[in-house]
Amino acid sequence: MDLVYREAMHYQKLPGGKLACELCPHHCVLELNESGICRSRKNIKGKLWATNYGKSIGIAVDPIEKKPLYHFHPCSMIASLGPNSCNLKCDYCQNYQSSQFEVVTHEIEPALLYEEICKLYKNPKQVAFTYTEPFTWYEFIYDFAEAYSDVQIVMVSNGFINEIPLKEILPKISAMNIDLKGFSDDFYTDFCQGKIEPVKNTIKTVFDAGVHLEVTLLLIPGRNDSDEDVRSLAQFIASISKDIPLHISAYRPAYLTNIPATKTEDVVRAIDIAKESLNWVYGGNLPGMTHAKTICVECDTLLIDRSVWYTENYLTESGTCPNCGFEVYGIFD
Repeated sequence: MDLVYREAMHYQKLPGGKLACELCPHHCVLELNESGICRSRKNIKGKLWATNYGKSIGIAVDPIEKKPLYHFHPCSMIASLGPNSCNLKCDYCQNYQSSQFEVVTHEIEPALLYEEICKLYKNPKQVAFTYTEPFTWYEFIYDFAEAYSDVQIVMVSNGFINEIPLKEILPKISAMNIDLKGFSDDFYTDFCQGKIEPVKNTIKTVFDAGVHLEVTLLLIPGRNDSDEDVRSLAQFIASISKDIPLHISAYRPAYLTNIPATKTEDVVRAIDIAKESLNWVYGGNLPGMTHAKTICVECDTLLIDRSVWYTENYLTESGTCPNCGFEVYGIFD
């Protein structure tokens, strides 16, 4: 089946055959036969087409903790796939081979994806759209969610999307991890070719919609790792809810950057600063799953034990601490 020709959603026609894409804050204006910054939407004969529709860079089955999601069905496995496209141009991208360049993709229809998910899971059925930027796969995810509402959909996203398309798709989403790349507009402009305000708005909108939310910060030495930057970022998240989990991950040199990798002690320092404002802060890309355990903020009881090889959940079925009854933010049934 040829899955190329799916007309895109959220665009406007302009004089002279031009089209204005309204999916993300770039607002690309496209001449005939021109594609947007994300490479996933193209003006063909005066209509905007989602040219990456159903084209996946691959499919895998991962622990939910790898997304990372620590407070959403811990210990479960999740089917994971994504498009060959992204709407940001981060010069340090950790997955640049498939986000910034054309690679071989494989076609998968929504019905076939559902069939594969049903083979893997009975309950909960869940799928993660991840690896690159899933919002550039907007139409495929939307169509899949419309057809198969019994599947819980996870998005691992940069959050760079306009409010109208975001609000349209949010009722179909069960959980998101949003990568908040830094806490200044200069960071987004200089290193990502984007803007921070739309991402901040996405974080607030997602949480307010009742979608389970976790946030990730990739800590880059000399760019976004100052005490002030980390404290401000954590305070912003806490202004929405101090229960939103924050994952602070160690950067490694990639793509156009050769900045030395983040030291473990710097991630630990950032975690301590973020914990001044937030209840749940974790470390990522650290040896031995350091700072990956969930500890009750009220009584210090171990609630979820995570190691390289296993995850053990000690929470009650209702998501409370078995020792003191503290209610933990998340979905644990």
